[in-house]
Amino acid sequence: MESTRSLKDRVFLVIKGLAMGAANKVPGVSGGVVAFVAGFYEEFIYSLQRVNKTAFKLLFNGRFKSFYRYINGKFLFLLFLGMIISYFSVSKILDYLIDHYQLYVWSTFFGMILGSIYYINKDFKDWNTKTVIALTIGVVIGLSISFLDPAMENDNLIFVFFCGIISVSGMTLPGFSGSFILILLGNYVLLLVDSVNALYDTIADVFTGNFEFVKDQARMRMLKVLSVFTLGSVTGLVTFSHVLNYILKHYKNITLATIIGFIIGSLGVVWPWKETKYKIAEDGSQILDSTGAPVIENYKRFLPELNSETYIAIAYIIFGVLIVLALEWYGQRTKRVKI
Repeated sequence: MESTRSLKDRVFLVIKGLAMGAANKVPGVSGGVVAFVAGFYEEFIYSLQRVNKTAFKLLFNGRFKSFYRYINGKFLFLLFLGMIISYFSVSKILDYLIDHYQLYVWSTFFGMILGSIYYINKDFKDWNTKTVIALTIGVVIGLSISFLDPAMENDNLIFVFFCGIISVSGMTLPGFSGSFILILLGNYVLLLVDSVNALYDTIADVFTGNFEFVKDQARMRMLKVLSVFTLGSVTGLVTFSHVLNYILKHYKNITLATIIGFIIGSLGVVWPWKETKYKIAEDGSQILDSTGAPVIENYKRFLPELNSETYIAIAYIIFGVLIVLALEWYGQRTKRVKI
């Protein structure tokens, strides 16, 4: 499975990981779409579902090479390496771009999702009553999620574990944005901002030899929340991959039709022309997270006026479509593994 990958393919696999990591962090965008369009979605799901009883037996028996080969380790390692690098680099750049050029960033993502719909639909020929119903259900669920009101923040550890399971849906299920679902569950700031900042602060303290944080109850609580969230994410990743691998094998057309529906529905989340609504305290002041940034509650969408800014945004939508078409072209050239 690995022998067909050249050095160039491996470099591009890390780059795909970068793209997945960046997409997963942006509310409304799904890293699974990147995997789907770039032509490695089925290998990704297949590799994840190899993390099973047999894999753990190999690991606990000290057969590390066999374990690594069994789970398609080189593929997963390079992909996750890209995601980790992205978390500390590309996603930071994205944060800056969203702060300063929000309309154009959302326009690009909107175009990328339009391109993804074209890409997936282009090769899908099995439209019938069942697949049309599956498509409709996917669209309705996707659009419904777009317009839900978010819940209140909840740091109950069982709920945090559940959030971890749900948050990885964007990696394994194209069209489902894990980070946007975390906003709806009320825990986006707690799990992707506050707890991560607590981890950064702790790492910095450890490197400077300062272990006073162990007496800081709030910090220790945040680290516990992050640990439970990570455990939930790993559990969700492996569980979803087993379920998806099964339904892709047995109900491939219905699954693909539903995924197309999810992706169409996700256009409601990434609609470029929207006003960000922030959480407001009872006294009328903005609620801030641990970095001092206002907390997003949801988005108010509107139709744009025809002006120069709108035309530039439309150009970025076209640019987003072209990015996906370029990814598709590369994916077709490098698709070696048939699952």
